[in-house]
Amino acid sequence: MDKMTVAVLGTGTMGEPIARNLLRAGIGVRAWNRTRAKAEPLIEHGAVVCDEPGETAAGADVVLTMLYDGDTVEQVIGGVLPAMEENAVWAQMSTVGAPAADRLAALAEARDVPFVDCPVLGTRKPAEDGALVVLASGHRDERVERVFAAIGSRTMWVGEGTEASRLKLVANSWVLALTAAIGEAVALSQAFGIDPRLFLEAIKGGLMDTPYAQLKGDAIIKGELPPSFRTAAAAKDAGLVAEAGRAAGANPRVAEAVREQLLRAVELGHGEEDMAAVYYAARPTE
Repeated sequence: MDKMTVAVLGTGTMGEPIARNLLRAGIGVRAWNRTRAKAEPLIEHGAVVCDEPGETAAGADVVLTMLYDGDTVEQVIGGVLPAMEENAVWAQMSTVGAPAADRLAALAEARDVPFVDCPVLGTRKPAEDGALVVLASGHRDERVERVFAAIGSRTMWVGEGTEASRLKLVANSWVLALTAAIGEAVALSQAFGIDPRLFLEAIKGGLMDTPYAQLKGDAIIKGELPPSFRTAAAAKDAGLVAEAGRAAGANPRVAEAVREQLLRAVELGHGEEDMAAVYYAARPTE
């Protein structure tokens, strides 16, 4: 199989393990991160770390963006698109919402750059394990398939435009609401003077149970919330769900309420903890 190189723009919580799995699969990586120190550990695994985003595109078959939001992607990619190799593909993996995904696709089209909208389902642990679910729409070829196989357990192709970003919003609406509901159930248990582990035991093994509820519920009860996905980022994503839902004519009141709870948890000082810290917005006031 021909040697392939991927430019990875953004080596934070998700981008760093994604880059590692590309390297493990024998794919070359040229990496950039706004804070260079977060990208430098990749050097010992064989990556080339660049000082400027545009440098990463040199010799890259695929440019992969995994950045915080649509505005950041748009700002960074502006200096990358002109530097991309002829026929190189842009794989836009950041969670940016619907309007931003459309804008980014239009930027690629204006430059005649093949574009694949490909946000992922999963947090840091699935990213480390190469077990992400890739939601993909747009340009499809062997190169992006190789990238997706290296970082994920499966890929769902869902359209020819930016449908993948819309499906990601739907999935996020569910997981964010579930996380907030778990946190509130634990908080209610405590307010009622009930051991919250009884709640987890009551639902265990039944139709209401999910492995996610047991995992996050246990973490909340133990007060152990290292970030798989930060509360501040979850609040951003809940806002994207609400914004796109309203624009499409839906009434995403649950997403709006969850966003308010997440923002409250951020105000309380839990923005850098796992999004299960939304619990703190619901717990009894001391």
